[in-house]
Amino acid sequence: MKFEFEFPDIGEGIHEGIITKWLVKEGDEVSEGESIVEVETDKVTTEIPSPRSGKILNLMANKGDTINVGSVFVTIQTGDSSANDEEMEKETESVEEETAGVVGEVVSSSMVIPPSDEIRKESDEKSTGEKVLATPVARKLAKDLNVEINNIKGTGPNGRIMKDDIYRAHESIEKIGNVVAQPRKDTKLIVDDENVERIRLTKIRKTISQKMSQSRFTIPHTTAMDEVDISKLYEFRKKYKDILMDEVNLTYLPFIIKATIVALNKFPEFNASLDEENDELVLKKFYNIGIATDTQRGLMVPVIKNADRLSITELAKAIEDLSNRAKENRIELSELKGGSFSITNYGSIGGYFGIPIINYPESAILGLGRITKKPVVKDDEIVIAHILPLSLSYDHRIIDGASGARFLNLMKELLSDPEMLLLKS
Repeated sequence: MKFEFEFPDIGEGIHEGIITKWLVKEGDEVSEGESIVEVETDKVTTEIPSPRSGKILNLMANKGDTINVGSVFVTIQTGDSSANDEEMEKETESVEEETAGVVGEVVSSSMVIPPSDEIRKESDEKSTGEKVLATPVARKLAKDLNVEINNIKGTGPNGRIMKDDIYRAHESIEKIGNVVAQPRKDTKLIVDDENVERIRLTKIRKTISQKMSQSRFTIPHTTAMDEVDISKLYEFRKKYKDILMDEVNLTYLPFIIKATIVALNKFPEFNASLDEENDELVLKKFYNIGIATDTQRGLMVPVIKNADRLSITELAKAIEDLSNRAKENRIELSELKGGSFSITNYGSIGGYFGIPIINYPESAILGLGRITKKPVVKDDEIVIAHILPLSLSYDHRIIDGASGARFLNLMKELLSDPEMLLLKS
């Protein structure tokens, strides 16, 4: 019997996805649990497994198509059923054209004037309940050229409509002047001139755009900046980095997270969110630290859950694991949710100071600049020190400027003295 597989609800508020890759083709045998399609959502790209074992009958969408939760996007033959033999025979026949299989579609209605007597006669013979066979390539081309596919006589096996049939129909339409076909602007790459190119935004890029706009236009941002002499931390890390090199890559970030958690504990309004509807400040008693990560698909913020319970080395391992999996597109949706405070390290790509945008609905974010050697005055002498720039953006509706300065002062105290940091963390 035929099983209609609907795009499943994969959680985390996701309602739709874009097909980035089919992992099967029509006629393939699949096992239950085997991945059949790769779908890009607004958060991650994920593979969808088959819920049944059987043969792939119809791929109901093409690469690049958007599918909604609950929409049927593939049909699977899951067993022998003589009652369905005739229907299945029609559905499983395939003719490849530019690697595309054939699909059946129920004819809806046609208001387009047919281009010739031959096509008009063929159209008259088709009822609204008849199935029209065409390759996905031909269907897409017909949409692009505004050609009514239901009015075309197919020249392929069993009357299937091919790409060349669409081109011939389009030429006939233009010749008799009945229909002026226009490419669908919403399906093509638009080029204004040779110096301008328009590229569609990916789901993740659109989500990033929406979230940044929501944060920037909802939260009145204020940013405090300062520099920290981390020369002692530099030597401390250098010593233990070599000792732990076979166990973990010890960066500065675990120490900064530890210092941040101490500051969040003392200034809880930075580990909070504003409930505007109820006029309440929501103070969070957990420390889930989001780490902004640059990936090929855009900015992602995997979250280290309960970071206050982890040691320096455990934090280093968690950072490496999450960032690597985010860059390799292996991150889980649950690992991108539930953050209470975020850190972004633009210094890793050469930035010094910046104005980071808060990860809404959080109340603050810490930006890390590039560590450099600079001359500083210590005990009335000029010495070379390792300097870390810090930028703290916070929600000015709930956090005053004085609190921002105090937060950074505590961060400076802890990061400039690693022994004090370990004692207080």
